[in-house]
Amino acid sequence: MVLIIESGATKTDWCVVDGSTGPVFVKTGGINLATMSEAAVETAVNQALEVLGTKGLLGKVDDVHFYAAGMVSAGDEKVPALAQRLDKVFKSIFPEADIEYASDLLAAARSVCGHDPGIAAILGTGSNSCQFDGEKVIRNVRSGGFILGDEGGGARLGKLFMSDFIKGLVPEPVAGEFGRDFKVDYMTVVENVYKGGSPAGYLGSFASWIMARYSSSGYVKSLVDSNFRDFFERVARQYDIERYPIGIVGGFGFAYRNILLKVSEPYGVRFSAIIPSPIEGLVRYHCGGEDPVEKGTRMIMDATGIDYEQARSLLYSYGSVRRAIASRQSESSIA
Repeated sequence: MVLIIESGATKTDWCVVDGSTGPVFVKTGGINLATMSEAAVETAVNQALEVLGTKGLLGKVDDVHFYAAGMVSAGDEKVPALAQRLDKVFKSIFPEADIEYASDLLAAARSVCGHDPGIAAILGTGSNSCQFDGEKVIRNVRSGGFILGDEGGGARLGKLFMSDFIKGLVPEPVAGEFGRDFKVDYMTVVENVYKGGSPAGYLGSFASWIMARYSSSGYVKSLVDSNFRDFFERVARQYDIERYPIGIVGGFGFAYRNILLKVSEPYGVRFSAIIPSPIEGLVRYHCGGEDPVEKGTRMIMDATGIDYEQARSLLYSYGSVRRAIASRQSESSIA
């Protein structure tokens, strides 16, 4: 049995796969190893495992793969310093399991490239990228975070917009709408950006509001296109994009993929995938053979008679093949 965990600051995706059933997905709150205490980490992990345990999925876990931002090993170090506290928790629960700790960037690369060479990029609140040789990251154009980089990410878009807003450079009616919807003033912005606990999250929280005005405002269109264009100009072009396709992972890039694709046209970029989360690709990477997600989808189709898209949607909505089938059969009996 394989346990795959992809953790961010706000949410964590868990997936358990064994040889007899389709994958089971669970979402929980984020696990921030840099800021959470050992007790808080242990509580978060135990809560997730309790949910999985109620589904009868924690019999014998042979392999655990945990991915998170900043999870970088020094040399041959098996357990990165950031994961020391988490390692104690996992070893107490899975004493015989092989446990791997890896970065969110490696998660993205494995998800969109599989075992083949390629280029992977994260476009979420922040952004990052790498060249992957099929086994490891061999080059990384440094992100720089939302202050010095994060080109193409939601926080950088929020930063560009907010910088214009506080200087009176956002034209009407966009400026007036923003002021009414968020009721922000200069001191509130400064407090959140320079003293807040999550400045990138604060700036990124405005991204969807900005994007909603893409078609109606020339100013917003220019700002959004410039943010994505900078990703290709300053980041993507430093890789061998003529030889390798780029795979994009992240909610922001996925949600606005049509704009991203249009902005990319002058650069001749080929895309291998644009997906919201790496978890499904990680299941394929670690489990090999028949795609567990495809297998689970077909199991639901065979049991219920619904089409492929409906079955796949049910699998993700209910988290397991068994629950998806039971839900569909219950709906049919009521009808």
